[in-house]
Amino acid sequence: MSTPATLERRAVMRKLLADRGDLLVVAGLGSTTYDLAAAGDHPLNFYLWGAMGGAAMIGLGLALAQPSRRVLVATGDGEMLMGLGALATIAVQRPKNLAVVVIDNERYAETGLQETHTAQGCDLAGIAASAGFATVHTVRTEAELAGLVPMLRQAPGPLFAVIKVTPDRPPFVLPSNDGVYIKNRFREAVLGAPG
Repeated sequence: MSTPATLERRAVMRKLLADRGDLLVVAGLGSTTYDLAAAGDHPLNFYLWGAMGGAAMIGLGLALAQPSRRVLVATGDGEMLMGLGALATIAVQRPKNLAVVVIDNERYAETGLQETHTAQGCDLAGIAASAGFATVHTVRTEAELAGLVPMLRQAPGPLFAVIKVTPDRPPFVLPSNDGVYIKNRFREAVLGAPG
C-alpha cells in the first residue's frame, strides 16, 4: 500500500506554472482544465473539454509543430489511462520539448470519485518508462515537486511525471468552453495574428 497523497492539486498546478514564460500548456478534460483555469487563464492554455484520452497526443502534435517551444501536457490519471497508447507514440517520436504530467488523485472526479486503476497499483510512471521515456518521475512531496518544476522547462524530453494529489474536489473554475474561441486564441498566441 502506498503512502497517502498530501499534495493539493490546485497548489501543484500553480507551482507547475510559476514563471511559465511562453510555455504552451494542454490541459486534459475535467479537473486539470479547472485547475489550469484556477491558476490563471492565459492565451497559451489549450483547454480540452472532451476527447478523453487525447491530451498527450495533442501535446505531441504541438511539440512536433513547434520544436522551439516547450510544451506541457497536464492531465489526470483517468484521462491518461484512456490514452495509454500515446505514451508509446511519444516515446518513439522523442520530442525534446515535451513534458507530460499526470495529476493523479486515483479517482474519476467527473463521474463521482470512483477509483481509477492507479488506486489499485497501476503504475503510470512504470508504463511510461517501459514505453521508452528516458526521464520518468513520481512525485509525492513538496521537495520532489520543487525539483520537478525546473526540469519541465529545461530537461530534454520527452519527460513524464506522475504527481500524486489528494482526492479533494475544489470548486470548479471554468474557462471558456467555446472550442472555436479557444483554438483561435491559442493559434494567435502561438503564431501571431493572421494577416
